[in-house]
Amino acid sequence: MGTGLLLDLYELTMASSYLRRAMTAPATFSLFVRRLPPERGFLVAAGLEDVLGFLEEFHFDDEELSYLASQGFGDDELVAFAPLRFTGDVWAVPEGRVVFADEPLLEVTAPLPEAQLVETVLLNKISFNTAVASKAARCVIAAQGRFELVEFGMRRTQGLEAALAAARTSAMVGFGATSDVEAARRHGLVPSGTMAHSYVEAFTEEINAFRAFATDHPTRTTFLVDTYDTLSGVRNAIEVIRESHLEDRAGIRLDSGDLSSLAFEARRLLEEAGLPAVKIVVSGSLDEHRLARLVADGAPVDVAGVGTRMGVSADAPYLDSAYKLVSYDGRPVAKWSSGKATYPGAKQVFRSPGLRDVLGLRDEVPPRGSSPLLEHVMEHGHNRRPPEPLGIQQERCRSDLSLLPPAARELVDPVAPTVQVSAALATLTEQVRKDIQTHERGSGPGFRWVR
Repeated sequence: MGTGLLLDLYELTMASSYLRRAMTAPATFSLFVRRLPPERGFLVAAGLEDVLGFLEEFHFDDEELSYLASQGFGDDELVAFAPLRFTGDVWAVPEGRVVFADEPLLEVTAPLPEAQLVETVLLNKISFNTAVASKAARCVIAAQGRFELVEFGMRRTQGLEAALAAARTSAMVGFGATSDVEAARRHGLVPSGTMAHSYVEAFTEEINAFRAFATDHPTRTTFLVDTYDTLSGVRNAIEVIRESHLEDRAGIRLDSGDLSSLAFEARRLLEEAGLPAVKIVVSGSLDEHRLARLVADGAPVDVAGVGTRMGVSADAPYLDSAYKLVSYDGRPVAKWSSGKATYPGAKQVFRSPGLRDVLGLRDEVPPRGSSPLLEHVMEHGHNRRPPEPLGIQQERCRSDLSLLPPAARELVDPVAPTVQVSAALATLTEQVRKDIQTHERGSGPGFRWVR
């Protein structure tokens, strides 16, 4: 199956024009986020493994070429497209690292048509995964380790691929389990689930539903207690837990109402019944703000299921991401339109302890005590390393989140750290800016400033 049509039309028309003019010199494109969403003091890089897999498989198959012919692309264009593969290099921020605005999440250096054709998929995969990972990380920060987080978002994400991505990225940033069974299988995650209200409603009495479930699933017995009256449901669950001798492995789930006060009441009933080990699971439109409220209340919650609002990054469902040409055929290029100016040249982020970052040129000497953030992950179209174990990404994310300054961790009105620009990059940017002014007055080509 081909992948060549996973793009916007203008990538094809531009690539066709490049190929017709033999414009196949190396081009570097930088993928970055211009501005953080209003309630984000940081982002968590994600989606790289998907990108590398796509680049290794990129090609046009016969069916795709036939479709292009039906859309008016000529034989010479189809002949040029047919052998195209991605043969370039990729530098990227490893998944799980914390990043900020204007920092490249990845850079591609490849023959110009190849680098152009992959733009849409790279933006799609990096932007979505990073948006969801960042939302999930805020939930982890809000929970403060007081209770386990379970990803519940599959039923409302925009598509099944998005659901798989949300399960994986949430695990990467600190969620303990997922309701998505296929994601659990693919990524070695812990599958987790309870029951639906429909199960309770299918029985004539709530307590009979609980008895049946305890009999059939004695090792997965978490009772959904709010189908009718929540506290009556808790009492029914207590009766069945005692009957079934599930004192040390059962749970109850609260899915509606004032979760904090209900958790206190449920815990009181459980304690009075001599069932202190029974877990309380809460769910229902949870996000970082509601999780923080549970923590502030001291609610006796053991597990929180976080679904829709995290799975779609509800308050920031997209990122202001861009994929911009920064160098072609050895010439640094940039964009200078209002509010969308870019820095020229292939770049690197130099990180010092404490997440103090300097945005600079890839080939400049790193500032003392810093290390480069972007790694050379693909060479000549081939992945330079095997897929990373999720545990490595989890530890990387855990470490970076722990180093975030308090202002960036705030759930309301966060302030991101300031990213410095190196002297070398600032000089090149100013040089290119002046050169385009000269060029527009007709004083020779020099550098090129792309509008």
